[in-house]
Amino acid sequence: MAAKEPEIIRDKDQMRRWSRAMRAQGKTIGLVPTMGYLHEGHVSLIREARTHADVLAVSIYVNPGQFAPSEDLSTYPSDFHGDIRKLTQIPGGVDVVFNPHNLYDYGGSTDASARASNGAVKSGGGETVSCLEDKGVGHETWVRVERLEKGMCGRSRPVFFRGVATVVSKLFNIVEPDVAVFGKKDYQQWRIIQRMVRDLDFSVRVIGSEIVREHDGLAMSSRNVRLSPEEREKALSISKSLSEARSSAGKGQVNCKELRALVIQAISEAGGRVDYAEIVDQESLESVAEVRRPVVFCVAAWFGKVRLIDNMEINI
Repeated sequence: MAAKEPEIIRDKDQMRRWSRAMRAQGKTIGLVPTMGYLHEGHVSLIREARTHADVLAVSIYVNPGQFAPSEDLSTYPSDFHGDIRKLTQIPGGVDVVFNPHNLYDYGGSTDASARASNGAVKSGGGETVSCLEDKGVGHETWVRVERLEKGMCGRSRPVFFRGVATVVSKLFNIVEPDVAVFGKKDYQQWRIIQRMVRDLDFSVRVIGSEIVREHDGLAMSSRNVRLSPEEREKALSISKSLSEARSSAGKGQVNCKELRALVIQAISEAGGRVDYAEIVDQESLESVAEVRRPVVFCVAAWFGKVRLIDNMEINI
């Protein structure tokens, strides 16, 4: 099959016109939102989306609204030209890459009064809550999925899911897709987007795509490139211990406290610093004491300066 180079759109209105032209032709539209630096995990999402839609848009946008000023926005890896090469090589290709310069540019919102008012937005600790607000661009409307965002990643990254839900809402309003595909590696994010779509009546079907792993089991992530060879080897303790926990549950060990202790010990002994290790209901994301229904074991851990997340569903 001949290589298909995607059309690159950077303007919001142009993106919306493209989508509406496709729909006028009777075509269904798929969207895969990404922050770029694409790897095989992203490619798997695109392949999945291809099976559900006639035409496909991939967004590449590093969203400042989901990063706190202390987080890694400035060091987030980027290779736009490499991303386009990878997309061109995918069988069936991608029709459009939506690569806006700034989704929070409102043409006049950066005046002194906007900066003054937004600079006053503080968290309980007295710091600006996101990189977006830190720059004072005048954006003040946020989408919250209040209960689902509180646990796990929401505890250590209090602005993250607010920023994700908001930018995904913007992308849905701009691209107007029929279906959107998200990776299950970001399990909490996937469930939050599903709940947001349900609660706000977006006419988008949200599909979760299975985790893609490296040959040795490490969950694929754009952040993996920042691991040293030694850290990367140690990080395998996450997927290995999760697999052991799932196997133990299948053999009758249903006590979640003991399963959590197994994983925490394995990661700590490998030199990792556990942010959280939680066994929760797959839909409500509420913690469970025993594995008596479908659950997911979610982990976040630091190796060096890199925070990695992973999870495994346990269906017994």
